[in-house]
Amino acid sequence: METIDPMRFSAVPVVLLVLSFLFLRSLRRRRTLHLPPSPMSLPIIGHLHLLAPIPHQALHKLSQRQRLGDIFSLRLGSVPCAVVSTASAAREVLRTQELAFANRPMSKAADCLTYGASGIAFAPYGPSWKFMKKLCISELLGGRTLDLLLPIRRDELVALVRALYDMSKEGRTTVDMGGELVRLTNNVICQMTMSRRCSELEDASEGVRKLVAEVAELLGKFNLADYIGICKNWDLQGLDKKMEDVHRRFDSMVERVLTEKEASRRKQGSGIEDLLDILIDMSEDGSAEVRLSRQDIKAFVLDMFIGGTDTSAITMEWALAELINHPNILHKARDEIEAVVGKKRLVAESDLPNLPYLQAIVKETLRLHPTVPMIIRRSNRDGKIKGYDVPANTTVFVNMWAIGKDPEQWSEPLEFRPERFTEEGGHTVDVRGQHFELIPFGSGRRICPGVSLALQLVHSAIGAMIQCFDWEVEGGGTVDMAEGLGLTLPKAKPLICTPVPRLNPPPLD
Repeated sequence: METIDPMRFSAVPVVLLVLSFLFLRSLRRRRTLHLPPSPMSLPIIGHLHLLAPIPHQALHKLSQRQRLGDIFSLRLGSVPCAVVSTASAAREVLRTQELAFANRPMSKAADCLTYGASGIAFAPYGPSWKFMKKLCISELLGGRTLDLLLPIRRDELVALVRALYDMSKEGRTTVDMGGELVRLTNNVICQMTMSRRCSELEDASEGVRKLVAEVAELLGKFNLADYIGICKNWDLQGLDKKMEDVHRRFDSMVERVLTEKEASRRKQGSGIEDLLDILIDMSEDGSAEVRLSRQDIKAFVLDMFIGGTDTSAITMEWALAELINHPNILHKARDEIEAVVGKKRLVAESDLPNLPYLQAIVKETLRLHPTVPMIIRRSNRDGKIKGYDVPANTTVFVNMWAIGKDPEQWSEPLEFRPERFTEEGGHTVDVRGQHFELIPFGSGRRICPGVSLALQLVHSAIGAMIQCFDWEVEGGGTVDMAEGLGLTLPKAKPLICTPVPRLNPPPLD
């Protein structure tokens, strides 16, 4: 007959007592904290069910429907969160208490794909991140380097215009402009980073465009392991294998390029041809403040592709879609370009300061269609937002998409009206993080370091599309402006349209 171990049962009351104590302590802490309002939640999953189908839209509707105000709290599985939906609350997070919210939450995908948060995009705030940010601003993406690499951007823009003209001569009636714009931005980043076009890195099975798309998809995909503790060590969605495969392929591609670059430098001597040369020089500098590792270099290359290709192309696609739907705005912008540039040469980056209406079109596009609709931060200590307590280790979502449509900030917020940025008072609003009603690139220390590159490329490409072509959609209708799923803000349906050349020969000088 089995004997009963009395010690096994005597431990049960102790466990129950400890659990009761922890539960009561958490209740007491919640009562003493003045937390933001919160909608009803469900056991285990919390508020996860409220985020479908598109999180930034769902959070905006939730805030309006339940009148939750500037800030409200959520629990996504076991992760405490706060959602900020107004410019004044965003200012508190990104400026007034910036150091308390300087970190970004680390997802399983980010940890795997970004070499354990090397580089700058996901790295924790600290000495290493500060060095990389300083390196970006002073060397990699500073004005001197951007000027040095201007011919690359110009050549790729000319190549796009020529390709669209050739397609029209061949009788191709429709073009996937989203795909063409992604090709433009990928080629620019490839050339600036590695002195080669994307096509030179591709073979029949894979290429850099496919890799970048897969990385962006994995970074934006909901992973149960990030939110529900019991799923942390399980790969229920099969994402771990995909992440490891994409990381291996990307690492192999960059390793091959690095090896070829180092061999070329040994043979021909060092010199600055692209960003990779600058990074290698830094890694070989024994007196540098922080010595760059091979992993750091690869992580920065990944940051460049993720932050500089899909995002810029999506902004251009939204802008062109809005212009097709608003031909009066397109014609007004064309009149401005022809008055400043004429018809015999292609609009250049040096023309942009003299094209305020073109600038207004880009601002209005970024207001309605911010490429990254939410800034996500993680509090590293207890803080307050709008008088509410925000405990340490809270994930904070700054809903830029909602702020851009706030009727308290914008008249007729759902209308595409670039004139709001040329009228009195509106022309002073910029997108570089100083005006919190319009922060598509973020603000403060963690503002996107590639903002100058993105703006130069987006403005010049949109200017060229306006100057060189009329645009038609099938049946003479309008473009569907529904939003799609993803970490960024893609269109639900690709922009399929017909470019009709209006200048013959094309102004490619």
